[in-house]
Amino acid sequence: MNASELRDIIKWMIGGARSAPTPPQMMAECCERLVRAGLPLWRVGVFVRTLHPEIYGRHFFWKPGSEVETGTVDHNILDSPEFAVSPLPIVFKQGIEVRARLDDPASKRFPVVVDLQAEGVTDYFAVPLVYTDGFVNASSWTTKQPGGFTEEQLDAIRSITVPLARYIEIVTLRRTASLLLDTYVGNRAGERIMGGQIRRGHADTMDAAIWLSDLRGFTALSDRLPPETVVEILNLYFDCQVTAIREHGGEVLKFMGDGLLAVFPVDEYLGDEVQVCSRVLEAARASRAGVEALQFPNGDAVERFRFGVALHLGRVLYGNIGGGNRLDFTCIGPAVNLAARLEKIAGRLGRTVVASERFAGLHDGGWSDLGEFPIAGFSKAERVYGLFDEAPIAAAS
Repeated sequence: MNASELRDIIKWMIGGARSAPTPPQMMAECCERLVRAGLPLWRVGVFVRTLHPEIYGRHFFWKPGSEVETGTVDHNILDSPEFAVSPLPIVFKQGIEVRARLDDPASKRFPVVVDLQAEGVTDYFAVPLVYTDGFVNASSWTTKQPGGFTEEQLDAIRSITVPLARYIEIVTLRRTASLLLDTYVGNRAGERIMGGQIRRGHADTMDAAIWLSDLRGFTALSDRLPPETVVEILNLYFDCQVTAIREHGGEVLKFMGDGLLAVFPVDEYLGDEVQVCSRVLEAARASRAGVEALQFPNGDAVERFRFGVALHLGRVLYGNIGGGNRLDFTCIGPAVNLAARLEKIAGRLGRTVVASERFAGLHDGGWSDLGEFPIAGFSKAERVYGLFDEAPIAAAS
């Protein structure tokens, strides 16, 4: 083992591994340099737990001559039999090293080690990667060297895991911040916040299609069902919309009880006004179908649901609004207010999808004129349109 080259690798990692701009590139370069320094590596794995509602963790695998393999696992892995008999839970929970030499019969308690033996691996070494706050991730190191790793080589691995943990912690914190922002404020808003748009009053105007919806009969539903059941229903109901909205280029900005506010920006990514409104209408039809198909067993009965959505096109102010040090990244403006008023009209008319004249006017056919309605707070009445393929249903309170 070349001690000088090992020190250079450690200095390179402490300096941010600048020659490798992505985590997979960093891992590949690090492992290749370690091999050149005399460490006989075969397969190296890094396992990073994440703070994410759907993803439990990410893994990275390196082998000589191959690209780094990356992937994610969801929280169900915690209940899987394979995970229970892996060395990793020991590392995660106890923060200790786990070594499994293939010539040691006790190592056969780990199925992964037996699998690696079929590849010619002679030694498996799992090492904790400890963050500055004590949080533990894990790494695994294997070799095909006869007799396994030497003590000098094990010490070399231990020395590299300290700067590796610091690097992973920094990258993970940045990624976690980005993922949490995406989850709680939306991807476009998250990008703006990460880019420095964090001061109160810092906002931009943009043209966008506006989506404002709510669940019909939500008050009565909340009154007769336990709160935990209502939350479960809301999550299923929002799934019907959020998936369609995101698949068609929209961004969900806010959940307000049973209400949902989303925008579809008119820009170079989604297209012009006609293209954007076409996407929005497709999302509305998909959401309508999803909610209509949604069923929730409740004792001997089955709950069915209806919702309403108002669609409008206009200019909005998009940015930070709030008081003191508590801000919300959202959109406001007369266009949003009009969409909110139209959604109430949709409920009174027993319609699922309604649109303003400006939105409906961008499509030839498909809309029927429902009449002109006074709009609270607006000086002019607004002509409202509904879809031809919908029949009005008695409004739910």
